[in-house]
Amino acid sequence: MESFKPLNIEEAFDILSVKDAIIVAGGTDAMVKRRTEPGIVPEFENDVVFINGIRELKNINSDENYIYIGAGCTYTEAAENELIPDCFRTVIADIATPAIRNAGTLGGNVCNASPAADILPLLYALEAKLLIESKSGNRTIPIEDFVVGPGRTDLKKGEILTCIKIPLKEYNLFYYKKVGTRKAAAISKISFAGFANVKTGKIKEFHAAFGSVGPTTVRVKKAEEEIKEMNIDEALQLYGNSINPIDDQRSTAIYRKKVSMNLLKDFIGKVEEKYNG
Repeated sequence: MESFKPLNIEEAFDILSVKDAIIVAGGTDAMVKRRTEPGIVPEFENDVVFINGIRELKNINSDENYIYIGAGCTYTEAAENELIPDCFRTVIADIATPAIRNAGTLGGNVCNASPAADILPLLYALEAKLLIESKSGNRTIPIEDFVVGPGRTDLKKGEILTCIKIPLKEYNLFYYKKVGTRKAAAISKISFAGFANVKTGKIKEFHAAFGSVGPTTVRVKKAEEEIKEMNIDEALQLYGNSINPIDDQRSTAIYRKKVSMNLLKDFIGKVEEKYNG
């Protein structure tokens, strides 16, 4: 096994065009996946390209349409940047420990594609788009098309997720909950992120996403449209049909579904208050 640490993105593309390598940024997920006995160095099944030193992947900027977050930004770097919305700081504050937040990256959490990934419900609810680049070109896709299953993404050989694009939309309600075994350093049993924009007695935007209740993050666009029309019962039925958690070592399917629906109803209640107010 060889390891590489490119100094810029073009050098990384050159390596990936000839090597079937694993891309590692912060390594907080990659190392845990391959851990063995204490004190034993994890073994990687392929060559490794460490991209945490590439400055281009840490840029954060904006224009009239998007906030652009470099996929190599650590949680701490994102939280400390003035262009990043407060909703990111709320979610990041609940992720792991300061040491993990100083090393782990937003792009790494996306590419790890865990159903329990902390940042994914927020990005789904914000309708994030992902810029994927390689030596031969680039493409931009919605985040829900990128994560295709537990631990599986649409990232192809030679490609790197370089940027997370957050559409600039107006919201006047944000709701976030993470349910875990303990307050700090817990993998979520359920996580929920919701946004709404309610003005002059009309729901102009409603987005909600759930983590840890399906093979990928769950967002039900048809139900969101029903809520915008205030067809709440129909929306709840659609969500109930789409939330299909499993039993595992952290929780039970029954608990996850019940809590998920309770969080959703709580959020809808806050939307209704604003709608009727």
